[in-house]
Amino acid sequence: MAEYLIPAQDAHAEVIVKRSEFLAFARHTEGTEEAKAFIHSLKNQYPDARHHCYAYIAGKPTDSNLYGFSDDNEPSGTAGMPIFTHLKHSQVGEVTLVVVRYFGGTKLGTGGLARAYGDAARQVLIKLETKKRIEMESITLNTSFELEAEVRKCIENAQGKILNVIYSEKVRLECSVPAHVISNLRLPYSVSVEDKSSI
Repeated sequence: MAEYLIPAQDAHAEVIVKRSEFLAFARHTEGTEEAKAFIHSLKNQYPDARHHCYAYIAGKPTDSNLYGFSDDNEPSGTAGMPIFTHLKHSQVGEVTLVVVRYFGGTKLGTGGLARAYGDAARQVLIKLETKKRIEMESITLNTSFELEAEVRKCIENAQGKILNVIYSEKVRLECSVPAHVISNLRLPYSVSVEDKSSI
């Protein structure tokens, strides 16, 4: 997946079911550490809430190694999974969704809980504005002084960026280039590609 959607800004929604309040929050979080930090910040912000249930996709929407969810002491499968299901279907990556619950005094049952948490997740995702995240690769190019301008133009045409330039016997350019164009990058034949990695 060379590009995917990520949150453009935070979103918030509220659902009330039988006097129980379900406050849903979504935020762009890149990596599991940012996801956990966001969850922790909401626990600090709403310390008197009974539950802080969540789901996150901390990278690409297809990267199952970066999935996480929790029922936070609600009955198993009634909170984290319904939230995650809506998150997964949204095809948004680098996102954490937390639903904070204030108990209203009436038990909702497992079916009612799953519907309420799922609805809160759905409502906040409706409000969530997104933007495209283009997967980039870092490459290091070595070229002659004569070809530097041409190489710079190639990177620019590929929507890439030059991050650093080192001048010695040759010109060393450390660049960031969209992953989907890396194999079709049209460089002068004498330019050597030193390394590349996803960023």
